[in-house]
Amino acid sequence: MTDADGLDILVVGGGITGAGIALDAATRGLRVGMVEAQDWSAGTSSRSSRLVHGGLRYLLKYSDLPQLAESFREHAFLVDALFSDFRLVAESLKERGLLLDSIAPHLVTAQPFLWPLRQRVIERTYSAVGVGLYDALALLGNRKKTVPFQHHLSREAAIETFPDARSDSLIGAIRFYDARVDDSRLVLTLVRTAVQYGALAASRTEVVDVTHDDGGRVNGVVVVDHETGAQHAIRAEQVINATGVWTEKTQALADTDAGLRVLASKGAHIAVPRDRIRGKTGMFLRTEKSVLFIIPWPDYWVIGTTDTPWHEDLVHPVATSRDIDYLLEHANSVLSSNLTRDDIIGTWAGLRPLLQPGTKDASKTAKISREHTVTRVADGLISIAGGKLTTYRVMARDAVDFALGARARSLPSVTERTPLVGATGLEALKRLAPRIGATYGWDERRMEHLLSRYGSAIDELLHLVEADRTLAQPLAAAPSYLRAEVAYAVTHEGALHLEDVLRHRVRLAFETRDRGVGALAEVSAIMAPLLGWDEAAREGEEASYRRAAESRDAAELEDTDAAAAAIRLRGGDIVPVTAGR
Repeated sequence: MTDADGLDILVVGGGITGAGIALDAATRGLRVGMVEAQDWSAGTSSRSSRLVHGGLRYLLKYSDLPQLAESFREHAFLVDALFSDFRLVAESLKERGLLLDSIAPHLVTAQPFLWPLRQRVIERTYSAVGVGLYDALALLGNRKKTVPFQHHLSREAAIETFPDARSDSLIGAIRFYDARVDDSRLVLTLVRTAVQYGALAASRTEVVDVTHDDGGRVNGVVVVDHETGAQHAIRAEQVINATGVWTEKTQALADTDAGLRVLASKGAHIAVPRDRIRGKTGMFLRTEKSVLFIIPWPDYWVIGTTDTPWHEDLVHPVATSRDIDYLLEHANSVLSSNLTRDDIIGTWAGLRPLLQPGTKDASKTAKISREHTVTRVADGLISIAGGKLTTYRVMARDAVDFALGARARSLPSVTERTPLVGATGLEALKRLAPRIGATYGWDERRMEHLLSRYGSAIDELLHLVEADRTLAQPLAAAPSYLRAEVAYAVTHEGALHLEDVLRHRVRLAFETRDRGVGALAEVSAIMAPLLGWDEAAREGEEASYRRAAESRDAAELEDTDAAAAAIRLRGGDIVPVTAGR
């Protein structure tokens, strides 16, 4: 980041919340900067269930009417909780609709799910009420239908829709819709859009101190550029801490005990090949703890998630043997596929920032919603935490409104009407897709893949191909991706290292059995001339990636978080960071 003195707002954290804040502030005409200690989306925002959803589970507890009535008689405060949950779900469904319809229609895809039913009358009735409320709130929030409404299926119809559903696990099903998204791509596109509107952005740039003026007011930060080792001071009128599970550690840099309390909860996921499960939809399951999703992607299925406390290193949460067994057991309870560990091609674990009630200092001002809170930690320093990927735009709006105070009325958010890079002109590009594909020898599936990742920004990728026709070819070790996508990750998406490409852009780290190791030589050969790597640098990148992949493989054999985390830490990083340690 250069020329950063005199910022109106500096955002600390380059996940979904930080990127959303940077875009919101930039589109209000503010001078904005954003820094991230690792790669963009490297924390929670690249390790989610990859869903854009309204939160159906919040409504299900209100659909069993007799039990609900009894609860209300015993606990009057549940009335407030009911309306709070309804508002939360309505808000999330509105955001889902905006993303599907106008903000990011190239990235966000409507996804049908089956909800298996086990009881013929009671469960089908209260489930229909819950899903019906879900559909109604979605329609009210968007004023038009962005996904189909629920549809009830008999056992036979459910099995026809999802042939691998165990016939003894259901008596029928409800088909409903949510949406899916590549979480990292959404963050990267938000960052790119923010920069397009004037934001300054620097990854691999860690905040190591918070600075104050002579009056004690926070007036900026000191950062370390992990690529060069150089330190820089960045001045800003307001600093917004959007670091998720690192919230308390970032607050502590300001020499204050005030702010938000955030706990980390681990959510683990596994991926299995697409042909290993026969189904035309996803599947939604209620478990003894929460819910489980089985989500189809073009080449694989995602199964997740868990929900367990995490007390280890924040940089590298890992799936343990116990996590994997849990996911397989619950999936196999409704699938005839009989999935085993040998079927797993990828795993990941992310940390949810669970916001604790209140603030550390009750005297500090705060804006508190059902799932996220914005508070003034100190004069000049604001923290925001909680929320979820789906409502990132609302969180961003609230954070910038809070920073602006009374000025927000005359400078309102416009992100509800701001398409992300690649969204504008998408329908026209879809009609041109056959012609583009014929020019470069790409079939219909390849064009669908490219448009779902780049949208109308595919023209930028085509410019790279025109300059070097070898980039039009698929990766030999991973033919789902083009060589051009690796180059584009460097030239347009800020990738600086092999792991940046393989974990957050060309996502072989999660989609292949060897975590992308088989593609290292080819990927690094494409990246090397673009980043000025000599042979030693290239070998170092490959060796570092191999060590990290091997440590993750070994960690998955452990039952406990502590043992698994210790093994992963021994694998090291190509660019070590101190965040979370």
